[in-house]
Amino acid sequence: MSLIERSFRERIVLVGVVSWPRKLEEVEDSLDELSLLIDTAGADEAARIIQTRESLDPATLIGKGKVDELHEICLAVDADTVVFDEELTPAQQRNLEKILGRTAIDRTAVILDIFAQNARSEEGRAQVELALLRYRLPRLRGRGGGLSQQAGGIGTRGPGETQLEVDRRRIMRRITRLEQDLRDLQSTRKTQRKSRRRGALRTVSLVGYTNSGKSTLLNAMTSSDVLVENRLFATLDPRTRRAELPGGESILISDTVGFIRKLPHQLVEAFQSTLEVVADSDLLVHVVDSSNVDPEGQMEAVRSVLGEIDADGVPELLVFNKADLARETADLYANARPRAVAASALTGEGLGQVFAAIAEQLRITDRTIELDIPYDRGDVIAGVHRAGAVIDVVDVGDHLTLTARLDEPGRRRFAEFARHLMPTELESDDPEDE
Repeated sequence: MSLIERSFRERIVLVGVVSWPRKLEEVEDSLDELSLLIDTAGADEAARIIQTRESLDPATLIGKGKVDELHEICLAVDADTVVFDEELTPAQQRNLEKILGRTAIDRTAVILDIFAQNARSEEGRAQVELALLRYRLPRLRGRGGGLSQQAGGIGTRGPGETQLEVDRRRIMRRITRLEQDLRDLQSTRKTQRKSRRRGALRTVSLVGYTNSGKSTLLNAMTSSDVLVENRLFATLDPRTRRAELPGGESILISDTVGFIRKLPHQLVEAFQSTLEVVADSDLLVHVVDSSNVDPEGQMEAVRSVLGEIDADGVPELLVFNKADLARETADLYANARPRAVAASALTGEGLGQVFAAIAEQLRITDRTIELDIPYDRGDVIAGVHRAGAVIDVVDVGDHLTLTARLDEPGRRRFAEFARHLMPTELESDDPEDE
């Protein structure tokens, strides 16, 4: 192929490894997803190879012979870059680039690149930059081998600090600054969430695998016009909208970043403040793409990330989306689970059932109690306002009756004032007791 015939898009060779306990089918599915990722990043798959090994090679991941074969394939297809489905160590990356004579990166680098392209808000850009710097920092080593040295002993002393050390120090300073900026934004977000709770609005978060249709569902449920794109990680910044349940109660629904298999740990850490909205929700609506070849695998990947952010204990409602494309699969999965609905966010089919299921789940997990508080216990009244959302206050003559929504610690704290719930009954609300 001549350079004139070439597309302006980068040409990529994909590499997968079958090594215990991964099976060939799993690796092939993962490479299909990786191909979608590089397409989203703006590149094209030129070829792919799969290596089977009992154990991963510490120097090149796939072994010297397979690297030589990979080099020949790169020359034949005029590849610019090689992308490995497995994570590369800094040493493996350097060794591979030296042998292949072209850039060698891993799945993590591709995902980080996509996030960098899609970040729009100030917080989103800061989170992505932090993740990128954390990823690149250990990979600085060896990039400046030709620069001056700084070490002890005669003949080894250089003129001063090496460029490598200057770069490392600069990155560390930038990481520290970004972490502080994100802590400040996190504090603001916590204040906003606390204000919403005082307004007695329940919160629901849409979670799911990337491109499962969460943004489309948000638009359908809230009559909003959030941008929807048929591409991976189109949503990075959380969007919150108000919706009305069948009984007239208002709730807040938040759309969140999509998850994926092997989601880079750097991203989970960097997006911790954004993902707190998930852990702090009253209910998670787990949106699943029914038309995908492996809905079960995608659900497992989402739940794995939920565990990382301490949100695996939040009640969950499964919505098997895209039923218009896979009616039989959606019904099969939904009917096999007690808290699940089949729907199509695009056509609106099943949307009423989604609303009804959300209302039912919120009633099940309701934490509303009535408290009889004497007038002279202003400290308790103020404490209830600080601890949760006061929905109603009634003056009954010799005391006030507060209807409040409190979490379990708050309910225990004010149990002596509870009108209908005794402390022994409160204990049964502990998930561990069920």
